[in-house]
Amino acid sequence: MTVEAPEFLEVGDGDAARRIAFRRRAGSGPTVIWLGGFRSDMLATKASALDAAAAACGGAFLRFDYGGHGESGGRFEDLCVTAWLEDALAVINRFGGGRPVLVGSSMGGWIALLVARELARQGKAPGAMVLIAPAVDFTEKLMWPAMPEDARQAVLRDGVWLRPSEYSDEPYPITRKLIEDGAGHSLLDAPIDPGCPVHILQGMEDPDVPWRHARHVFEALPGVNVNLTFIKDGDHRLSRPQDIALLTRVVDAMRAGV
Repeated sequence: MTVEAPEFLEVGDGDAARRIAFRRRAGSGPTVIWLGGFRSDMLATKASALDAAAAACGGAFLRFDYGGHGESGGRFEDLCVTAWLEDALAVINRFGGGRPVLVGSSMGGWIALLVARELARQGKAPGAMVLIAPAVDFTEKLMWPAMPEDARQAVLRDGVWLRPSEYSDEPYPITRKLIEDGAGHSLLDAPIDPGCPVHILQGMEDPDVPWRHARHVFEALPGVNVNLTFIKDGDHRLSRPQDIALLTRVVDAMRAGV
């Protein structure tokens, strides 16, 4: 299947400016907006499946790559959560329309909740939110504690550690800047109110975002209009046909409720 070339939006100023790649599909109803994971991109399986689902039902859909990811500009190792939140807000404020449905995968779940908080400060709110294995506060709650001692020392001493990845042939540069910046965006030490219904999907065989972490996110959210679905044999990606079918059904239901 041929994928059309992306559009670009300039984000940031001066030396920090970067071209953020995005693709948008015009359609009816609230816009479904994909927020991808750490080192992922907008052409990945789940994002492409949701785009196809939007095309089939005539719905609006928007996806983008954070700086240093996919087709966007910027060097990954120079950026961090602050920049990726800035990218998301720029694209969403420009093209997201009113009361969008935010779909955040892994780190994208964290970014989605940070976006919702900022939109609330602007007097807006998302219409709904779907979080897939939400890696909220992952830099300090998941990544740093799991790093070997020599890796932590490398980050503190050299400013970077090259982390091997089972998802890529290339290691991920984990920088001191990323760890320290992430701590400034912590959410889980207080209640989280995104101002909209939330549905979490979580695989119980996920080695990267343990299901107990997703339960912690669930417990931090308001007591109404929040659901958590565990997939007992599901992994981190949740990209099997049955996972995609479940995701599509949940997103359609959340969109219909806006």
